[in-house]
Amino acid sequence: MKFNIPYVVADTDRHGNVRLYYWRKGRPKIRLRAEPGSVAFAAEIEAAKVASDAAAPKSAREIAPASFRALCLDYFASANFRMLDKNTQRQNRLILEDVSRSKTPKAGQERGALPYALIEPRHVEEIRDEKFELPGAANNRVKALRRLFKWAVKAKKPGARNPAAEVDYLKMPGDGFETWSAAHIDQFEAAHPIGTQARLCLALLLYTGVRRSDVVKLGPQHERDGWLHFTEAKGSRKAGATPKVRDIPIIDPLREILDASRAITGPFAYLVTERGVPFTVNGFGNKFQDWVKAAGLPVGLAAHGLRKAAATLVAEGGASDRQLMALFGWETEKEANRYTKRASRKKLAGHAAPLLGFKR
Repeated sequence: MKFNIPYVVADTDRHGNVRLYYWRKGRPKIRLRAEPGSVAFAAEIEAAKVASDAAAPKSAREIAPASFRALCLDYFASANFRMLDKNTQRQNRLILEDVSRSKTPKAGQERGALPYALIEPRHVEEIRDEKFELPGAANNRVKALRRLFKWAVKAKKPGARNPAAEVDYLKMPGDGFETWSAAHIDQFEAAHPIGTQARLCLALLLYTGVRRSDVVKLGPQHERDGWLHFTEAKGSRKAGATPKVRDIPIIDPLREILDASRAITGPFAYLVTERGVPFTVNGFGNKFQDWVKAAGLPVGLAAHGLRKAAATLVAEGGASDRQLMALFGWETEKEANRYTKRASRKKLAGHAAPLLGFKR
């Protein structure tokens, strides 16, 4: 039985009985019992429409065309957003959806229902400061909003501007991820001997200085003439970005551990799961924490802390800003300068310390 009435569908049960329903995707089916074509049937359909709209998902009922939530949905569907790497997509979506569900402090309105064109820098500061106790999360909110509004301006959305661009990040306590000390590294190596996956992982991170998004992709196919040649994962899917090709020499300590680990590496990735497939970035992060715990080290010591340890060692060894930029893939001297300045201060302090014992 077929009907040309919008959203009226027929289902046949196991006994062959035909039942009619009013149904829209994502909403419950509403049984229609009156005789098709009758006045009662038409009235029943009208009542079903009202009931179906009332049962619609909240997002379907409340998305105004010029609202912040509507802007977010358009952004998620854009090529600009889909060009981001999967982890960045996921993080930005979660942050913007969280902001959309959050409420203004005075009126208690959901921010997603408010017109995006009326959002000002003070409102972005308000959104940022709601996460004041977690500076990293607070700054991620600002970063996600900057991306969203930057896209909206380029997409020429009516009344769009970038209020988040005028809002500063909160100052982070300390220096972000904790840098691994020599004692941390020694303790990890004592717990995980050469030939184990944990030790191979440590060597890859420490002797190449790559990010975790790259270490999970490195494999034998990237080796040529004693070097690792690969394209960085970070920013590789960003709209308009030029893929960053990296070349890192395989130094002797790394070569030794790679050769001793052949039995546990995969054909296309050095680090593989128990199923023999490369780790995802998040899966690797979880596994790395297992290795940290097994070594009796403080929970929270991250893979990125080894990248910082590598940069510290190279800087203290006398590397220049340009050398650090080439090795760690930094585009500007700002990041490299942090390490060379710190190394210089340490060296100067070492030379000056004996003067503390100078007797007048």
